[in-house]
Amino acid sequence: MGNTPTNAPIAAPTPVPTPTPTPKTNRIGLQVIDYRGGKTTLCAGCGHNAISERIIDAMYEMGVKPERVAKFSGIGCSSKSPAYFMNRSHSFNSVHGRMPSVATGAMLANKNLIALGVTGDGDTVSIGAGQFVHLMRRNLPIIYIIEDNGVYGLTKGQFSATADLGSTLKSGVVNDLPPVDTCAMAIQLGATFVGRSFSGDKRQLHTMLKAAIAHNGTVMLDVVSPCVTFNDHEGSTKSYKYMQAHEEPLHEVSFVPAFEEITVDYDPGTTFEVTMHDGSSLRLRKLEREYDPTDKIQAVSRLMESHAKGEVLTGVFYINAKAPSFIDMLNVTDEPLATLPESVTRPSREVLAKCMEELQ
Repeated sequence: MGNTPTNAPIAAPTPVPTPTPTPKTNRIGLQVIDYRGGKTTLCAGCGHNAISERIIDAMYEMGVKPERVAKFSGIGCSSKSPAYFMNRSHSFNSVHGRMPSVATGAMLANKNLIALGVTGDGDTVSIGAGQFVHLMRRNLPIIYIIEDNGVYGLTKGQFSATADLGSTLKSGVVNDLPPVDTCAMAIQLGATFVGRSFSGDKRQLHTMLKAAIAHNGTVMLDVVSPCVTFNDHEGSTKSYKYMQAHEEPLHEVSFVPAFEEITVDYDPGTTFEVTMHDGSSLRLRKLEREYDPTDKIQAVSRLMESHAKGEVLTGVFYINAKAPSFIDMLNVTDEPLATLPESVTRPSREVLAKCMEELQ
C-alpha cells in the first residue's frame, strides 16, 4: 500500500532554461547595433556599402561615442551613404561640392566633434575641386573619404575626373582624358594623412580607418569603390576584377589603439611605426622596399611610378602626426565657440564705437 504502481507515467524532467548570451559591447559599453544606420537603398554589391560597414566596425572598435561624430556629405550615390551608418550621430547633407565649407564651419564652432566627410569622385574633383583644395591645405581635423568609382552613378555613368585614360564605358566609349590623382594632390596641398584602399580589401581599409580616427588633422582616403551598375565591366579600371588583378599594396598596415596593450612585434628593420596624437601606434610593414611615409617627395614619386606601371597602389602614402591642425593654428579657445555665451561672442557698444572711430 502507498507504493506507486509500476505502470504509472514518469514525470518529464523540468527543462533547464538556456541562459541568454550577454551582448558583446565595446570599451564604452555600446553594441555594434548602436553604430548602424538605415537600410541601404544602393545597388546590391555596391562598394559604398562595404565602406559603410568598415566605418561601423572601426568606430565600434575604437569606442567612439556616436553623438560626438558629425557626418557631412554633398550630392551623389556616395553622399547617401551616411544614412546607412551611425544614425545617432549628427548629419548634414550639403549642396554639390560644398561639403568642405560646411564641415569647416561646424568644426570651428565645436572642435570637440569628430568630423567625417563622405563624398564621391565627382563631388570632390569636378564641381568641388576648389573646395577640396582649400580643405586639404588647411589641415582641418576631418576624416575625408572619397568613394571613388570613376563614374557619375546618379546621371547614368558618364566618366568622372578620376577615370583612367583608356578605360571604357559599358557603351564602349573610351576615355581620352588623363585622371586626377586625389592622393598626389592631397599630399602636395598639405593633408597630413593620405592613403588609398579598395572597398573589397576589408582588412586594410578597416585598419586605415581606425588610424584615421586617432589622427588630429586632415585624413584623405581615396577608396576605389566599384559601381556594379555602370563601371564593373571589362575595360573598366575601377571594377572588382581589375582591382583584384592590379592592386599593389605598398605595405601591410596594422594599428594598435592607445587603450590596448601592445603585444605584436615585428622583426627589426622591417616596420615603420608612427605614434599618433593619442598615443596609438600605426605600423607599416614593408612589402617591397624601404618606404618612409613621412617623406612627401617620395610619396608623390611612388604614386607617379605606380601610374606608369599600371598599378593601383594602396596603403598609407603620407603621414605627418606633428603638424598643427587648422584649429591649433587659429588659437581657438579651449571651450567650443558654439557653447560660449553671447556676452563673450557679441562685442559691446563701446567696442563697436571704438572700431568705428579707428576706421574714420
